[in-house]
Amino acid sequence: MEGSPIPVLTVPTAPYEDQRPTGGGGLRRPTGLFEGQRNYLPNFIQSVLSSIDLRDRQGCTMVVGSDGRYFSRTATEIVVQMAAANGIGRLIIGQNGILSTPAVSCIIRKIKAAGGIILTASHCPGGPGGEFGVKFNVANGGPAPDVVSDKIYQISKTIEEYAICPDLRIDLSRLGRQEFDLENKFKPFRVEIVDPVDIYLNLLRTIFDFNAIKSLLAGPGQLKIRVDAMHGVMGPYVRKVLCDELGAPANSAINCVPLEDFGGQHPDPNLTYATTLLEAMKGGEYGFGAAFDADGDRYMILGQNGFFVSPSDSLAIIAANLSCIPYFRQMGVRGFGRSMPTSMALDRVAKSMKVPVYETPAGWRFFSNLMDSGRCSLCGEESFGTGSDHLREKDGLWAVLVWLSIIAARKQSVEEIVRDHWAKFGRHYYCRFDYEGLEPKATYYIMRDLEAVVTDKSFIGQQFAVGSHVYSVAKTDSFEYVDPVDGTVTKKQGLRIIFSDASRLIFRLSSSSGMRATIRLYAESYERDPSGHDQEPQAVLSPLIAIALKISQIHERTGRRGPTVIT
Repeated sequence: MEGSPIPVLTVPTAPYEDQRPTGGGGLRRPTGLFEGQRNYLPNFIQSVLSSIDLRDRQGCTMVVGSDGRYFSRTATEIVVQMAAANGIGRLIIGQNGILSTPAVSCIIRKIKAAGGIILTASHCPGGPGGEFGVKFNVANGGPAPDVVSDKIYQISKTIEEYAICPDLRIDLSRLGRQEFDLENKFKPFRVEIVDPVDIYLNLLRTIFDFNAIKSLLAGPGQLKIRVDAMHGVMGPYVRKVLCDELGAPANSAINCVPLEDFGGQHPDPNLTYATTLLEAMKGGEYGFGAAFDADGDRYMILGQNGFFVSPSDSLAIIAANLSCIPYFRQMGVRGFGRSMPTSMALDRVAKSMKVPVYETPAGWRFFSNLMDSGRCSLCGEESFGTGSDHLREKDGLWAVLVWLSIIAARKQSVEEIVRDHWAKFGRHYYCRFDYEGLEPKATYYIMRDLEAVVTDKSFIGQQFAVGSHVYSVAKTDSFEYVDPVDGTVTKKQGLRIIFSDASRLIFRLSSSSGMRATIRLYAESYERDPSGHDQEPQAVLSPLIAIALKISQIHERTGRRGPTVIT
């Protein structure tokens, strides 16, 4: 601290009507909106900070991180300047502003911080023409619950001013403590720049048998792996954990330099976008492949020759093999959680283990309550996210280490592990189809009309014949979740059609980008007979898809011939 105290300014502003967090306290918009609209970012940051009770805010500690996308450095500076002006006592920030979403959750919990701000738009493209986002995690390390998101939104609609210290400058590259004397403040404001990996790595060491994984990756007959960080935040984590700590060769890791535009690619770990990894795996040289999204909470697993492990299968297989992980051998398994659209493969494992399954709406915040109450040990979503009660976020690298632990313990390939699982529990054929970039008003009417059709009493028992298949409707509903911990009711979370053979169709409206809307269509069919486990999912599910399109008229009403993305 040198020179005169730094001024604290109050800046007049006017509210924006479109700053409703889309779930988990997150605001995701085109980067140009954050960068170009006057006070757009400060308004939302002030709304987040003001949502914290003044008594809890004064002198508290918060965590700040980003996935390194374009505009992150500027946004980090603004967050720091506003946190100081709003009475936050200390900020923990990753070096160069970098922190994965799981690492933010880890640090919040480790140091008992009041919360954290993560600058990420998850798996969306970066760069000036891409997307940017601000996500608020609360004191348990998890995404903000709906009551907090609603409070943020209400504040954003009436905001008249925000507080900021525009002259405050920090060096994001220098590890260690930086202190600043502010006007009218009794204590100095402190910023601590930390290694983005260290605290999170220490947690991983307590969960896994690192010696077993190291023997797998660096010992005799080592498993050759290929891991793609997709130029997002995970580069430093992959190199430090998998290569430096666990002995994987340095050339196992690709695209590990975080770039503001993610190398011009879509940082989404699925078969549509992780094509570099997929092609490498198809060559047969590598026995295990993984990719991560921009902020490190989503992942994809591939086996030799490009064998794809669906997210729902991955979740179920992890659940069935938790005894391979020291953490679960010590802590036990209390229950599982899955989002409603996620396949029911997990349920069959839970039944065999005699543990409960909690079916929640999409969104990790619903799992946090279950884990905080001790009800849930493992949870996951079909959108490539899996995690456990070690954190309150989905955790891509944790999931990869679980898979490597299973391979080390079972001494089988990825494909052998998956096929053994199918032989024991049956195979759940599953697909998700996304109709993206739709007009929100149009999607509202499509879903409203569809709900009227499928929830009508006359729809129950209706039969649909497609080729040689005949499907009879056994049950329908508009999914509603009652939180078993606090009794909170969350309505209209998707339309379900369940047929007499347990096949499912689900329609769900998503507006994660905020400006446009997405209708997601999910189809699921169960096959117990091992002789039927080698079919193409879309071929198996095509009759169900035909029924879905007939009922919804989605192509006719949107002018689309097909979905934008298939996962």
